[in-house]
Amino acid sequence: MLNARLIRLDDQAHEHAHDHHQLVMSLSGRAEFEVNGRGGEVCRMRACLVPGDAEHQFAGVGDNRMLILDLDEQGNSAEDLELLGHLFDTPRYPALDADFQNLLSYAGAELARYGSDPQLARALGGVLLRALHLRLFGEQTNRTVGLLNVERLDAYIGEHLARRISVAELAQVVCLSPSHFHAQFKDSVGLTPHQYLLKTRLDRAARLLRESALPLIRIAEECGFSSQSALTTAMRRYLGLTPKRLRGAE
Repeated sequence: MLNARLIRLDDQAHEHAHDHHQLVMSLSGRAEFEVNGRGGEVCRMRACLVPGDAEHQFAGVGDNRMLILDLDEQGNSAEDLELLGHLFDTPRYPALDADFQNLLSYAGAELARYGSDPQLARALGGVLLRALHLRLFGEQTNRTVGLLNVERLDAYIGEHLARRISVAELAQVVCLSPSHFHAQFKDSVGLTPHQYLLKTRLDRAARLLRESALPLIRIAEECGFSSQSALTTAMRRYLGLTPKRLRGAE
């Protein structure tokens, strides 16, 4: 079974478990998830993989529009079962690169127009699953990917987030040339360094908005945005929410 559906997740927290896997992706806005005790968020730059039978809680944050794939393992080929086994062996919040986001937008538009066609829904869902699997496992299976010390990079980024951070600077942290670092980083993380920096800035800004009373201009400065309006524009574009709405959402 593969069922694709478009839905808005309401602000009220829900808790349940089911025997089928779920892939949750955002077409706009965001939602908070906790799967088997592991918390994370779904937004344009990050999805959520919910293994079958996993206990999970979730709540939408403000306006949102999610594309959800429901999958079980009945009637699948051996190849498809292997793919599902890889993807859903543990809860994950995979990062989504720009190409995948474009594919997701296309799938969402087609489902909004022809969602009553089960064949189309299965085909689009299968493409999204395969594209995500290739990003998580395919490239590393087909060729050797240099291992990056992502924890060291995260620590460095966190320490210097309030200012501009260049790719060359990050490359120096792990002793690689900028071009080699850029290629290895995208292979290992699934985002370019610039995309990863933007996501880190937005994650911290969202957390400060929810958990502190700092004024917006101060949050923009601490998270490395050039101005309050630059932070607002980035949040509206990538999270589907303004800082004011995010701060008011519970």
